[in-house]
Amino acid sequence: MTDQTTDSTSYGTLALCEEGEFAGWRYWEGDPFETRSGPFYMQREDDGSYTSAFRTEDRHMNGGGFLHGGCLMTFADFALFAIATDELAGDHAVTMNLSGDFLGAAGPGALMQARGEVTRGGGKTIFVRGMVTADGEPALSFTGIIRRFRKR
Repeated sequence: MTDQTTDSTSYGTLALCEEGEFAGWRYWEGDPFETRSGPFYMQREDDGSYTSAFRTEDRHMNGGGFLHGGCLMTFADFALFAIATDELAGDHAVTMNLSGDFLGAAGPGALMQARGEVTRGGGKTIFVRGMVTADGEPALSFTGIIRRFRKR
């Protein structure tokens, strides 16, 4: 149930979700790890920024019944690239650094959202900071550095 007519790359397709809670949002189809971990979604807001989101499920929880920190960091990594979408301009990139401060817990069924900003870009190295919330409450603040590989 996706529209794959745009945004195809050699590393996957930015597909359009056409049904359910995230209808109208985009997600990376063809990234095996994100597919198993998420799926995670992104959309452009009216102000031009990007919001990332997903709904937690039992499979995302740790032994204590809360969202696993590894899942939260994986989502932050996804959000890092969503936030930097315009700066990346379709170029390939990798995460050079990702750090986070855990601020609160999330349980099954929580709506996780991430927003942020590029704090420095314009070259091969892009700096991003953001905040992940769980049902509107702070769950993780994060910073990351992305290394861009320009198209040849």
